[in-house]
Amino acid sequence: MDATRVLVVDDDPAIREMLADYLADHGYVVAQAGSGEAMRAEMERARPAVVLLDIGLPGEDGLTLARFLRERYEVGIIMVTGASDVVDRVAGLEVGADDYIAKPFDPRELRARLKSVLRRLEKKGTSKPDGRVGIGSCFLDLKARALSDARGREIPITSMEFELLKALVEHPNQVLSRDQLLSMTRNREWEPFDRSIDIRITRLRRKVEDDPARPRVIKTVRGAGYMFIPAK
Repeated sequence: MDATRVLVVDDDPAIREMLADYLADHGYVVAQAGSGEAMRAEMERARPAVVLLDIGLPGEDGLTLARFLRERYEVGIIMVTGASDVVDRVAGLEVGADDYIAKPFDPRELRARLKSVLRRLEKKGTSKPDGRVGIGSCFLDLKARALSDARGREIPITSMEFELLKALVEHPNQVLSRDQLLSMTRNREWEPFDRSIDIRITRLRRKVEDDPARPRVIKTVRGAGYMFIPAK
């Protein structure tokens, strides 16, 4: 994956060309796609670091394509929404987008958001844990697939609970939607309004939080998902 490669997915050729020219002038390698089919072809041809994805595409809309990308690729996703489409912004975060920008936008703001997403991706790639990780006053052993308290006593967890904790600790300070967590835990048999993740998060908080009613380790981000906050 080329960290300077961006894929612009928009059905408006004028917008695609404008963004391609602007980003190319600032050192990015830009590919373009006007549909979901074209996007898939570009993803196979040359993997981008970030996909700039219009939510209002005809046919397969941006939300459908964002879900497709999140389930199959480690790639940054910035959704482009209408100026007043708050529901679309929340929906974009729910399916795993890293950020969004509303039309009409200043290209300089887009570039700032793009740089921010790239920094997060770089940090994520260099700081992925592979051993024993602190979760509040507990510890998760990724190799032994075990959770223990501060005294070293094992805390029983199910396989699904372990996978859920693993997904969270591998993405610290990053909001993960229910869709992302269901995909990361290999639990793909889900419904659009599945709340099994919420139930498991509640159970995990009873095991790792000092006060489960006021969680400080596994935070809820309203309308978006959950986020693991490591100890400072």
